[in-house]
Amino acid sequence: MRIPHRIHRRVAALGATLAAALLVTTATPTATATPAAAASAAGFGEICYSALPSEAHTTLRLIDSGGPFPYPQDGGVFQNREGLLPQQPASYYHEYTVKTPGASNRGTRRIVTGEQHQEDYYTRDHYASFDLVDHGC
Repeated sequence: MRIPHRIHRRVAALGATLAAALLVTTATPTATATPAAAASAAGFGEICYSALPSEAHTTLRLIDSGGPFPYPQDGGVFQNREGLLPQQPASYYHEYTVKTPGASNRGTRRIVTGEQHQEDYYTRDHYASFDLVDHGC
């Protein structure tokens, strides 16, 4: 079973948090752009979690729990060839299928995850456009 990238990020973040708690530093923290700020800067849209199709909710729950995933491609690296998402290192994004009722194949809907907390993008049209998922609505 492939362990989703998000699970690895949580373990790494926990280790970093523990390390930071043990260290005393005088360095000034640097600001990083939130996914929402990146979305508005990049020009792609946002979608409320509540507005996603129910199958996308299922996919997000599977990602958070580590699977099992319905397709072997799920969890694979998304290469952002279209260049619609913010530029990141090659293995930054991972893609997961959102089942399409009645489709005989994977369909065109996906969730693409980034490395930041709740950095989830939904595409209904097989990467022609993306919406950043707003988990707060």
